[in-house]
Amino acid sequence: MGERDDYKFLEIRDAIASINQKVSLIGVVVEYGFPKKTKGTDCFCTLKIVDQSYPKPGLSVNVFAEHFGALPHVALLGDIVQLSHVMMKIHGREVYAVFNKRSSAFALYDGKDGQSFLPYQAYPKFHPRDLDKKFIMSLRKWVVDFQNDEDPNDSHNFSLLRELKEGKSVNLACKVVNVQEFGKDEWIAFLWDGTDTRPNSLPIRLEDEKDNPLPLHLESLPLSRDKLETFPAMGSVLRVVFDQSIKKYGLQLLNVSIGEWMKFLNVHIEVHAGIWRGVLTPLTKVRYTPNKDRIVYERQSIFERRLQLRNGRIPYWSFPWMSRITVPCDLDISIFLPHSEIDYKDVPFLTLMDALTYPEVTAKFRCAVRVVAAYPWEGKDFCCSHGIYRLRLTLEDPTARIHAYLYGEDGEKFFGGYPHETILTRKLNELLGVATPTCDDGKETKDDAARDPPWVQCCLKSYYLDKSDIWGTRHFRIFGTKVVLA
Repeated sequence: MGERDDYKFLEIRDAIASINQKVSLIGVVVEYGFPKKTKGTDCFCTLKIVDQSYPKPGLSVNVFAEHFGALPHVALLGDIVQLSHVMMKIHGREVYAVFNKRSSAFALYDGKDGQSFLPYQAYPKFHPRDLDKKFIMSLRKWVVDFQNDEDPNDSHNFSLLRELKEGKSVNLACKVVNVQEFGKDEWIAFLWDGTDTRPNSLPIRLEDEKDNPLPLHLESLPLSRDKLETFPAMGSVLRVVFDQSIKKYGLQLLNVSIGEWMKFLNVHIEVHAGIWRGVLTPLTKVRYTPNKDRIVYERQSIFERRLQLRNGRIPYWSFPWMSRITVPCDLDISIFLPHSEIDYKDVPFLTLMDALTYPEVTAKFRCAVRVVAAYPWEGKDFCCSHGIYRLRLTLEDPTARIHAYLYGEDGEKFFGGYPHETILTRKLNELLGVATPTCDDGKETKDDAARDPPWVQCCLKSYYLDKSDIWGTRHFRIFGTKVVLA
């Protein structure tokens, strides 16, 4: 930078009083807005920075560059940015800094855990100085105990996953459970806050299950067993995809944050095949979130209180209790709790994620689920040519979707023997949430409107398909359960 090497840093508190002046700053990045194109030919992103003099609410910095590669690529929220010759501006009551692609410069350094004084990214015009080191050291020490708590009256309200609404954009505070690539350009992040997403209605016609079955997950390939074992067994995990224009930058930040809590501002919410999905867009921002953050503490407290409840694993949306459509039948309690004298009602409920990740493959579970699809779906086809029941039901709870099979004697118990096919269809339709209004002539008619299956309880057993199944694929059957109609 030649003749400008004599710049000195201003504290943020002093910089905000220097309107229409060029200043040099150093601070901790606590918020990052994903890069986007301007209306012209430039690219643009926003940072929010803090220092000891101005820990709240922070100073926004608008950065302009000729291409995405020249913008700051923050590796981890809480890292340190050095800015030279940025212009201080004011709009309304908000003071902000503007980075000019021709006259400004920046450098990014590792935050609290960093040891090196070499930047991991620097603008071409940037030249480091020995004097910079003491400022970097000071910020690294300070940020260790820095808390970026939200003001209770802050305009940014953070939604729980159980409060999601389709088509809306929301702010979320979640733990990053995993980030994974499933194929070319298919990356998905998995977020969790300990609450259960709302069950969705299902507009899909029952006939679609033959050629276009309801998916068990949104990703193109199922998650491996070792990945599933890292997922919480309670609470929904929200799949989040990346807008193509920000994928590189979103992956960079979330990959290094697996296992950590993060705040996401302006996440667009969608529903696909009855499953919730979030989309990170160029309008999304991510915010630094210490483990002692107030909102994180609230989320963890909600979850811990739920853990202590006797029926905490029952879906939030099934309270006060599930439908009475299904009941246990002819069940030996010892298969759940050996040598126990207790009643069946005291057998604990488990989630489908519990069942998917249980350490032993052959096991039995009592679950609260919705039957969201079935194949076949008409009573006349429930039995094969030998008169044996053979159906595949798709079950879901807030943690997962699975296929569970009804076969032979288990099917006979489930449907109460071999009633007429119209009764069989009616029983299954009750489980699937299919409305069957009556015409003036007294005949039932099918309704293709959205379905809202009831929450019911059922017993599941897990097993290997056969001994040659070297991958250990887990399958499920329904047993000891009966459908009861009023």
